[in-house]
Amino acid sequence: MKAAASTPANEGSRGVVMVDVARLAGVSQKTVSRVVNGAPHVRPDVRERVNRAIEQLGYRPNPAAQALARERSHTIGVLALGTPFFGPSRRVFTLEHEARQLGYTMALTSVPDLSARSVADGIDALLKRGVEGLVVEVPTHLIDIDPAQLAGLPVVTSAGWITGVPRQAVVDIDQVEACRELTRYLLGLGHRTVWHVAGPRDWDAAQKRVDGWRSALREAHVPAPRVLYGDWSAASGYKQGRKLAARDDVTAIFAANDQMAMGILRALHEAGREIPRDVSVVGFDDVPEAEFQVVPLTTVAIDAEKAARRILAELMQMIEGAEPPAGAVILPGTELIIRRSSGPVGDNQPPSEIRHGGNPIHHFPTTEHD
Repeated sequence: MKAAASTPANEGSRGVVMVDVARLAGVSQKTVSRVVNGAPHVRPDVRERVNRAIEQLGYRPNPAAQALARERSHTIGVLALGTPFFGPSRRVFTLEHEARQLGYTMALTSVPDLSARSVADGIDALLKRGVEGLVVEVPTHLIDIDPAQLAGLPVVTSAGWITGVPRQAVVDIDQVEACRELTRYLLGLGHRTVWHVAGPRDWDAAQKRVDGWRSALREAHVPAPRVLYGDWSAASGYKQGRKLAARDDVTAIFAANDQMAMGILRALHEAGREIPRDVSVVGFDDVPEAEFQVVPLTTVAIDAEKAARRILAELMQMIEGAEPPAGAVILPGTELIIRRSSGPVGDNQPPSEIRHGGNPIHHFPTTEHD
């Protein structure tokens, strides 16, 4: 049987589906399904014809449908970026724990970089595990995913929409509001402005934290200093901290994560700037080491368990056939933890709550919205 002049893969942006294979092979969709799922009692010539059509069209079976046709795999795939940083690593660990509580296994693939080849290979590795759904824990606007590769697999991300993927949801903690409130807190201590050391320019999380910081300064009619950029590492925080330590007009610094904040603390100490009397420093993420610095670090903690539960809830609803939410799901779930690294200008005394042995936790008044 001759192939058509143009294969279905070229018809608009639609990926190849089972009916296309059936049409090219001259068999029913049920026969294609039996071949794909390795069912017995299919004539060798028919099996060969179907496999030839699959190869010609580049058809990728829907792993979720295959799992349903055989037995449910009860496996969730997670595509993550290999990184030593606390925030992404904690999210992956928490997802694994929450999935296990729900009776699912988590298959993790960590990609070394965000090239199209690395991402495609990572997804292929997860598809071979028969995952029923996929959590993408990489900066989505920096990756190139072929929607046809996913073949209708449900997808949830925390960093934004993936172009062309029909069954996806976005779930994230309200980082913008968290950083807005953190900046307001510093302004409320009497600082005339707040300097910001941001994460990489092209990371979604870094941009959200810049947006929250800048929004609070704008609301207070305070000029925003020039943003300094790091790469999430303590070394980059140290490098930018040395620049800020040389300026007498810097009295408050908000670092986009705790590792960079720790680098800034060292740079200020080496320059003879006292914390918090001369400069207040705050971070984000509440890494385990933050509490045990020479000057314990004021920071923002994220409820990773809450985020993981909602991510998995949305994914499992789509696995069961539900439609994804119409818009991004933005959750409350941040806490400001005040420690000794922040205080009013010229005040070398630790906050009274710390003197009394407590680390007060302030809940941000965020509102969940879908």
